[in-house]
Formats: sequence, C-alpha cells, structure tokens
Amino acid sequence: MLHQLYHMYDLQHAMLTPLRLQAEAARSFFQNPWNPLSYTQLGRNLSANAEMFERITRRFGKPIFGLDETLIDGQPVAVLQTTIVEKPFARLLNFQRMTKRNDPKVLIVAPMSGHYATLLRGTVEALLPHHNVFITDWMDARQVPLTEGKFNLDTYITYVREFCSLLGPDTHLIAVCQPTVPVLAAVSLMATENDPNQPMSMTLMGGPVDTRVSKTKVTELAETRPLQWFEKSVVLEVPAYYPGAFRKVYPGFIQLNGFMSMNLDRHVGSYMQFYQHLVNGDGDSAESHRKFYNEYLSVMDIPAEFYLQTVETVFQRQLLPRGRMKWRDPLSDRLVDVRPQDITHTALLTIEGELDDISARGQTTAAHDLAYSLPQSKQFHHFQLKCGHYGVFNGSRWRNEIMPRIRHFIRSQDPGKDPVPASDLEKIPDLAPDKYNRDRHGIAAIRRWLKENQAENYKESVD
Repeated sequence: MLHQLYHMYDLQHAMLTPLRLQAEAARSFFQNPWNPLSYTQLGRNLSANAEMFERITRRFGKPIFGLDETLIDGQPVAVLQTTIVEKPFARLLNFQRMTKRNDPKVLIVAPMSGHYATLLRGTVEALLPHHNVFITDWMDARQVPLTEGKFNLDTYITYVREFCSLLGPDTHLIAVCQPTVPVLAAVSLMATENDPNQPMSMTLMGGPVDTRVSKTKVTELAETRPLQWFEKSVVLEVPAYYPGAFRKVYPGFIQLNGFMSMNLDRHVGSYMQFYQHLVNGDGDSAESHRKFYNEYLSVMDIPAEFYLQTVETVFQRQLLPRGRMKWRDPLSDRLVDVRPQDITHTALLTIEGELDDISARGQTTAAHDLAYSLPQSKQFHHFQLKCGHYGVFNGSRWRNEIMPRIRHFIRSQDPGKDPVPASDLEKIPDLAPDKYNRDRHGIAAIRRWLKENQAENYKESVD
C-alpha cells in the first residue's frame, strides 16, 4: 500500500479539482465589490467558507522571491535575480543590485529540508541593502531525471565547496538550520587542504551541529527509530508521469504533515483566526496569513539518499561532533576525514533562539568546541531571547536584532568594503563594537548552562 501512496495523493488532488474550481469561483463572486452580497454578513461567510476549502485542498507550487527592489541610503535600488550556475540539483542565484557599491559577498546556504529556498525571502530581503547576496536554490527531486544520478550528503558538501570556489575567498557563508552541518564540514575540508578559497566567515544559525546536547521532538524521533524504519515508512518512488520518474524521495506532502503535526494546535488556531478575519472583513490580517502559509505550504521532494544519510550522520550517530564524519571525494572516491579542528582562517558566528523547538539551545554552539584551533578573536555567539526557530531568520527580531549582529560580524572580518549607509543604520540600529564583542562571552555562558542543566548529555558531547 505504501508504494501507492504517491499515486493516491495525486489522485485525490485531481478528484478535488472540480470542487476547488467551484469554490474559487464562489469566492470571487462573493468578494466582487460590484456584488451587493459582498457587503453582507451572509456574503462574507460564504466567501470565507469557499476560500477556506480552496486553500485546504490546493497544492501550492514553488513561490518566487519577488525581490525587485531594495533601499540603500534611503534610495530605491533595482534588484535583478540572476542564475550564476545551474547544476542538476541546485542553482546558484545572485540578487544583483543595480549599484556600484562594494559590499561584502554573502552566500546563503538554504536548507534542503522540504521547503524551497524562498522560505528565506525575509533573510535575503534584510541582507540586500548591505550585502551582495547569493543563495543556493535546491531543486525539487521529483523534477530531476534519474539519469542525473544520486544526491546525498556528500554531494551537498561538494556543491557547497564548488560554490565557494566559484565565488572566491572574499565570501561569507550563512547556513540556516539543516545546512549548518554540511557547511561546517565543507569549510573543515577546505581548511584541511589549505584551499585558497576558504570563506572569510561562516554564520551558523539554529542548526543541529550536535544533537546530543539538547533534545527536541525531531531528535527524539530520529533516535528512537532505526534507519530502516525511515526507509520503509517515508521513502516513496516518484510516479512515472513526473520528470524524476522512479527516483526514490522523501515526498514533500509527507514532510508537510510532519511539520504541521509538530505544532498542530497553533496551525489550527491560525486557520480559525484566518476564517474570522475573512468574516470580519479584516483584509490586512487575512493577507498576512496568506503570505505566510503560501510559503509554508509550498514543499518539495528530497532525494531519499540525502535524507537517510542526514538522519544517520547527524541525528543518529552524530558523526561530526564525535570526530568520525567522513566525506567521499567524488573525483577519487576515497573517504576523507572531516576535521573542524583544522579551521584557523574562517571566522565563526553561531546564532540560537531561546524558543527554538527544532534545533534547541546548545546544538549550534557546539561548533565552537569542534573548531577549537580557531582563535578566540574569530569566535562569536548570539543568543536571541523570545525567538523560535522560524524567527531566527525571518520576522522583526531577525531584522532588528539578529541581522545587525551578522552584518557587524561580517564587516569586522571584511573591513575593506564600503561602510553601511547612515540612513540604513537609523532604520536598523547597529551595535557598538564593544557591545558586540561581549557576545563572545555568551559562548562560555551557554556552556555553563549546559553543564548545569544537562550535565550528562554535555559530558558525552565533549567526550
């Protein structure tokens, strides 16, 4: 039955299409400003019910970034999204600003964990006024023909290395969530080989560098199920009518069910509020809901080999913090040790959120213990209060409190660039250097907290 699940999902979507189209037509009819019923309670109720049904049964496609403009020094500047290189499983995008400013070059490594890179639209938008931004745009695995070969964690690391080499040594990496491990591994390998294209800095945000340090529902699920369970329960074959026919994947619709079930009460409550906003005619609040869920409900398939290797390497065996992770060189097919202790050039900033229930406190900070050869003057940490996982890279706390720290960190490692325009600093207050430097002591505070509150897990981690 499981191998038919993908077909059943597509069949259900196809069968509901006529009803979904009728609901969309009804919504348009009762929201038409020329229709007198649209101003009545009955009309708003009918319109709200129609939109709720249409959205619940819709399959959301890949969104666009839609970042056509940014503000620099108070002036609008056009932004052109270009593709720098296209590989079978990823494109490297650049948001080229129509200006001659010499700002730091930033490569955002987006997660391959179900959502598209556009989930980081807010991340890119906040960085654009002060940086030359690049991002990895991962492909939906069901759209990649089987002839393009497999994609696993080793391939992911290879892609990161290739993009770093392409952009050059003046690059600053930002890894959000899942990529923190492959990014740290890629930089470690470049350091071991004394690669001339080692990035100037890397910022690791809310990622599972060492999942032994603190537990979440995600880590507990991975640790209490054997790898064979994941392979049998969530890995499906792409149907023959897709370009990626017969490729084994972790489907997006199964991932979405997992995302929703983790905070089901919150999502149900959000949809109930959305319904009330529609009935009450609160257009702004309703549109805010649409924008968030249009993105959140857009999911893609992940290559099965990448998903399974990540579960085993990161969540079950914790090979990186244990000093046992290896990378398979695609050219020689030999296994190479991943040694974070070899990093001495690339500065490190870790970011964690107090309320993060995906990558909990201490998991990302563990990177500092692994990169112990890195001078303390190049190690920084920021712990954001009242901030969940999504808020680490999107929303007001990201824009007003986290992004300025990243901006200051990057520019402290790349002083030859143009200064941040004064008008931008007025809108997003920057930090004084002495205040920012004190964040380094946050690393020691986090370690003390871990020792006091989770001594057994922490001891195992450092051992």
